[in-house]
Amino acid sequence: MRRKIIFPVVCALVVIAAPAAAITYGQIDGNRHPQTGALVGTFSSGTYPYCSGALVSETVFVTAAHCDIGTDRVRVTFDSEYSSRAKLYRGTFYGHPEYTYSQDDPKDLAVVVFDRPIKGIVPARLPEAGLLDRMGLTQDSKFTAVGYGGTEPENQPGGPVISYPDVRMYSVSSFNSLNASWLRLSQNNATGDGGTCYGDSGGPNFIGARSTETTTIAAVTVTGDALCKATNVTYRLDTPVARAFLGRFVALP
Repeated sequence: MRRKIIFPVVCALVVIAAPAAAITYGQIDGNRHPQTGALVGTFSSGTYPYCSGALVSETVFVTAAHCDIGTDRVRVTFDSEYSSRAKLYRGTFYGHPEYTYSQDDPKDLAVVVFDRPIKGIVPARLPEAGLLDRMGLTQDSKFTAVGYGGTEPENQPGGPVISYPDVRMYSVSSFNSLNASWLRLSQNNATGDGGTCYGDSGGPNFIGARSTETTTIAAVTVTGDALCKATNVTYRLDTPVARAFLGRFVALP
């Protein structure tokens, strides 16, 4: 384990918004989603994945704008488990120019443009314009979240603890609600759902699950509740705002 987040017991009674970054109640991914990668950075506490994302062309990786760590030059790995020996690909980070870092800002979207094409990985697909509006989503509709973030909190003396194995994982969530910018997904384990947590920001949420799963990304993870137990809030990629930004870097369906 690289690091842990400990929440004081009092925090369990407070629900606040927080950037999402991990997979909760999920499974180790292995090679199931090879197009999902992790942004890797060096910080005072070490070098490790700090956000997730997905390859959508040989040269373009989609992630979240709030994954900006203050440098245009970034590194991405597609290894299913990060280690000091992981293969790293270099590229340039481009956040949406109008993103304000407000959690209600509908422009939390970014891309990494790689210096060289990524070979040997089939990119994920972007959605057609307005696809989610046409799908007739219900509570039975499923989505698959993928990322390198933390796991579900474990109750320990002093409060819940989120651990970070730095491994690509996936989980299945049920549809919660849809608006003009966000797709909200249930990650309530009591109803059989998994979801995301700290470190999964920017990671893909694929349409479908298990036998119905597709390679089309509905949305990228952007935020959620503080203890990663209730809702995965994801930013839609089929909206005019998202498509106008993505169309600067990649061909759109």
